[in-house]
Amino acid sequence: MSREVCVHTWPCSYYLELDKRWVPGKLSLTSCSLKFAGDEAQETLVSFPLSGITAIKKEASHFVFSSITVLEKDNRKHWFSSLQPSRNAAFSVIEHFWRELLLSQPEAPLPATKGKELTGLMACSQKRLEDTARVLHHQGEQLDSITRGLDKMESDLDVADRLLTELESPSWWPFSSKLWKMPSETKLKGDASTASPKALGKEGVVVRIPAVVSQRTASHVKPGSLTVLVSGLEIHDSSSALMHRFEREDVDDIKVHTPYEISIRQRFIGKPDIAYHLISARMPEAIPVLEVQFSKKMEVLGDALTPSSTKTSSPAEKGCSMWHTASGLMDRAVHHEPCPGSQDGQPLQLQTTQPFISEGDAQELRQVPTAPRNPPENLF
Repeated sequence: MSREVCVHTWPCSYYLELDKRWVPGKLSLTSCSLKFAGDEAQETLVSFPLSGITAIKKEASHFVFSSITVLEKDNRKHWFSSLQPSRNAAFSVIEHFWRELLLSQPEAPLPATKGKELTGLMACSQKRLEDTARVLHHQGEQLDSITRGLDKMESDLDVADRLLTELESPSWWPFSSKLWKMPSETKLKGDASTASPKALGKEGVVVRIPAVVSQRTASHVKPGSLTVLVSGLEIHDSSSALMHRFEREDVDDIKVHTPYEISIRQRFIGKPDIAYHLISARMPEAIPVLEVQFSKKMEVLGDALTPSSTKTSSPAEKGCSMWHTASGLMDRAVHHEPCPGSQDGQPLQLQTTQPFISEGDAQELRQVPTAPRNPPENLF
C-alpha cells in the first residue's frame, strides 16, 4: 500500500485531555485522514480517518482562544487551537476534503445516523444552490427578453414615425420612396441584436471541480470552483460569480505543489501579478487536462506526485480517463471539429503550429520572375 500524500500542514496546538494541557505541533491533512504530531516527541499523538468524522465546528476554548473541534463517531472530541496562518483557512480546507469524501461515497451505507443526516443536508444544500442558479438564469433570460421587446417597440415607433411623415408629405415629394425602405433596415438591425446573444453561446467546459481558493495571502481563503475551458481557465466563488478568467495566452505558469494543490499566475510589468492558489480533493481530475493545454507552462515542485502515481485515491483513477478525454477534445478542436460543449456545432479555434506556406509553395514562389526595379522612363 503506497504512502498517503500530505495535502497541507498547519502549525497548531492540540489539547491532551488526559494531561489537561496544550501540546504544540503540526496538524497534517491527507486525502483520507487527519493527523497531529507533537514538536517535542516528533510522533503522531492522534490520527483518525475523515470518514469517521461526524462534525467539524469552529469553537472557542475558555471563551478566548479560537479553535477547531472535530467530533468522531464514538463521541470523542478533539480540540485544535492556535492554527496558522488562520483558523478559517484550515477549517475551509479540512471541511472541503471531508465533504468531498462523503459525497464521493453515496452508495456506501453509513452506520451512524448523524453521518446520514449530514450527507442529506449537504445534498439538499447543493440541490437548493442548483435550483437558485437555474432561477437566476431564468430571470436573466427574462431580462434579455424584456430588452429585446423594448428594442422592438423602439423600432416600431420609428416605423410609425416614418409612416406618418410619408402620409403628411405631398405626393410630389421626391424622397418618399426612401421612407418605405427604412423599416427593412431597422428590421435587419433588430434581427442582428436578437441573434447576437444566441450566437455567442457558452464555451465547451472540459472539467469543473470545487476548490478552496486564495488569491494573495494564505489566511484569506474562500470556497469556490475551477473551470477548465478549451480557451482558458475560470475561477468562480461559492455563489458561481466569476472571480477571474485566464485566457490560454495569459497564463504564464502553473505550479503543482501536490496532487491536490496548484497555483496559477499571470505576470505583469509595472504592476502586481495575478496569482491564485487552489486546493481541491478532485484536483487529480483537472491536472491531466491542464497538462494537455499548458504542457510548457506546468511545473511540478518538490516531491509532488503525478495523478497517475496516486493509485490509492479514487479521483486519481479518474484523472487517467480525463487525460484521454481532454486529449480527444483538444484534437477535435485543433482539426476544427465540433465538440460536445460547443453550441450550433461551431468549431472552437485554437492556435496551431502548422506552417501557413509549405516548402513546395515556397519553391514555386521563388521561381516566379520578378519585375524590373527601374522601369523605362520613355514609354511613348
